[in-house]
Amino acid sequence: MNFSKEREAELLKLANELGVKFTDLGLLNTALTHTSYANETRSGIKHNERLEFLGDAVLELASSTYLFKRFPQMAEGEMTKARASVVCEATLSNLSAQLNVGSFLLLGKGERLTGGDKRPSILADAFESIIGAIYLDQGWQIAYDYIIDKLHDDFIAVEQGYNLKDYKTILQEVVQSKGKHIEYRLVSEDGPDHAKQFCFVAIIDGKQEEIGRGSSKKEAEQHAALSTLKKYDLL
Repeated sequence: MNFSKEREAELLKLANELGVKFTDLGLLNTALTHTSYANETRSGIKHNERLEFLGDAVLELASSTYLFKRFPQMAEGEMTKARASVVCEATLSNLSAQLNVGSFLLLGKGERLTGGDKRPSILADAFESIIGAIYLDQGWQIAYDYIIDKLHDDFIAVEQGYNLKDYKTILQEVVQSKGKHIEYRLVSEDGPDHAKQFCFVAIIDGKQEEIGRGSSKKEAEQHAALSTLKKYDLL
């Protein structure tokens, strides 16, 4: 392994948070290495684009397999839509954010200074790379089980017929049925104009619930709604 003891400790910490015991921590390190870092160091270090390519394919096969087995009557077109609604940048970047992947990423100085560790596209790519690393290190079955576990709530939403991009409507209906009021309030807004990050909190009858982050206000509100639904086991 060509990294320091400090980096090894960081990787072990993330592996623990991921719940995966890597045989080769080097794979995880590569999964977390952005091209900007590899280009800046110029030391022949591997970046994560190949693992991202592999992880994307593993995610697609795992979700396709799950949908095929779970919904035997679902037409091909509907399975395609369901897979696209689950395996998307918003979902994957949110999973990365929940796992605090951004703080473990190796980014070039410019990318780091402009908020790359919070950028949805980079976080989503990193999650795909991590899946690729898990697949190479642990094999198909563990990678499959890991993916289905992480996407469980989203697949349940598909099963219940929800539009996965409309969590706000789902929560609104629940709140209104109880005679309550919900609103979303901006908590923070940071990053450069081309890569803004918004943070919103869901507020029900004056009580602050869960927060959500996204590259747009609508996306952040959707994540706040989703987290609140999960908090109360409403999915």
